[in-house]
Amino acid sequence: MNGTYRVACQQLAPQLGQPRLNLERSLAAIRDAALAGARLVVLPELALSGYLFRDRQEAHDHAETRDSPALAAWAAHARTHQVIVVGGFCERLAGGAVANACVLIEPCGRRTFYRKAHLWDGETRIFTPGDQPPPVVNTAIGKVAMMICYDLEFPEWVRLAALGGAQLLCAPVNWPLGPSLPAQRPAEVIRAQANASVNRLFVLACDRCGEERGTQWVGGTALLDADGHLLAGGDRSQHTRLLLADITPAEADDKRISTYNHVLEDRRPDLYRGLL
Repeated sequence: MNGTYRVACQQLAPQLGQPRLNLERSLAAIRDAALAGARLVVLPELALSGYLFRDRQEAHDHAETRDSPALAAWAAHARTHQVIVVGGFCERLAGGAVANACVLIEPCGRRTFYRKAHLWDGETRIFTPGDQPPPVVNTAIGKVAMMICYDLEFPEWVRLAALGGAQLLCAPVNWPLGPSLPAQRPAEVIRAQANASVNRLFVLACDRCGEERGTQWVGGTALLDADGHLLAGGDRSQHTRLLLADITPAEADDKRISTYNHVLEDRRPDLYRGLL
């Protein structure tokens, strides 16, 4: 597949305790992205529930099973609008446990799931971490990988996706707004750019906006090419917004960065073993 495809991130403002509203907003986002020509749309982390749960019980109360009506509605929109949907949700597990999860839904109905492996701050009190590597899915537009937010800060994890053949990495994120220099690009975006560049991999990081329990968000949704350059977004925004870019995923198959250098073949794993 050597085609050029339009892809999208839809920065939203999920609200805790408002599952119906969150679902309606996410469905509208999927529809709007498809009407803008997108073949794939990424929604934020925990888009159906909100993020700042007080405890595991509250998260469980807002959780979805993998066959829930909400995910079925995402799947129906993926089919109706012929668009791939990647979005985050709180997954209900056995015994009252929950996971910070995301799903990739193809228009044919196939669903691929991933659970966040690297938990951030208070998430460690609430979520059960995932224990599987980021999946790489062979879709109609190319090979698509998934991970969630803090996972992006582990170079080994992103490299696994690249070694698995991923051309495009989709990352639902919730980036809390912290101290920063206003004139500088958000550090979260810079780290995503670095991962795209060192792996020659397109990256779509979809952030959220809207205050939640006193927390603001970077709103730094970023669409990056395989050299780490910004195609759209990357700035701070406290508003919902649809960001679009046209990409040729097969360009990520070329891992050469000079006449004699290749980002995967130049690796020296024999020298790294003591560091892992």
